[in-house]
Amino acid sequence: MTMPFPPVLTRCADAETCADPSSVMTLLADSDSTGGGFTSYRSTFAKGAVGAPAHFHTKATELFFVISGALQVLVGEEVTVLNEGDFLAVPPHTPHAFAAAPGAEADVLFVFTPGMGRFDYLRLLGRVMRGEADPKEIAESAERFDNHYVDSPAWRAALEGSV
Repeated sequence: MTMPFPPVLTRCADAETCADPSSVMTLLADSDSTGGGFTSYRSTFAKGAVGAPAHFHTKATELFFVISGALQVLVGEEVTVLNEGDFLAVPPHTPHAFAAAPGAEADVLFVFTPGMGRFDYLRLLGRVMRGEADPKEIAESAERFDNHYVDSPAWRAALEGSV
């Protein structure tokens, strides 16, 4: 049996981090080091952190594992809360969104499979959140990063209710 890519080890001390005012993303493995098999990063969200607006991917399944805290998520039109130890797999073309659950912090492991170069997207998000890049760069990168934003009345209502 041959392996599609060599083992990937990312030491915590060596991992790149991207930060914005309400979260820190620790970049673990991008598709270039996994033969396109997966991309993975870890995000810690402060209380009140907005996370990602409603969007979908056309190629990748997005996996969520809550290490600690609680994450509010939209899947399709249903809003629920994932707690410590909960796992969620969102298949392609399924609208989803996430944020720290009301009154909670969250520490979450994200995996995309198949992988694609998403680290540049995460870096861009950080720059936009810090006011160092124009938000329209995100919209212009939708195809490149397979991130397609959609309107979700259910998600808007959930966020308004958690303020």
